[in-house]
Amino acid sequence: MNCNIFQISIVVDDYDKAIAFYTEKLNFDLIEDTVLSPVKRWVRVKPKGLTNFALLLAKAKNEEEHSRIGNQTGGRVFLFMHTDDLDRDHKNLLANNIKIVREPTVEEFGKVLVFADCFGNLWDLIQPNKKQ
Repeated sequence: MNCNIFQISIVVDDYDKAIAFYTEKLNFDLIEDTVLSPVKRWVRVKPKGLTNFALLLAKAKNEEEHSRIGNQTGGRVFLFMHTDDLDRDHKNLLANNIKIVREPTVEEFGKVLVFADCFGNLWDLIQPNKKQ
């Protein structure tokens, strides 16, 4: 099997809140916002520079889905994102009042911090060592 993961869903409670967070605070690109029905949209965002991956912002439609908002992985880090400048991005997170769960540390693989998105999902932001 020769495949790529090109998209992952993230359950949200409000499309516009999610779009604003990801595009205005994390500087992601909005690549699609298609109305499918009066209550459903197909909303995709992606980190700048990526051409082969997107987050699908999926609005919760029932009690079970609502219970997963912000905790899709049982409290573990959900998403991992590489950066070329962790210090710059850390300053951006702070300037946008994004919750830092674990301050930057230097690990064997590079610099890393953990932040929470506006729904509570945990993200690792990693600046890998040059050798990786």
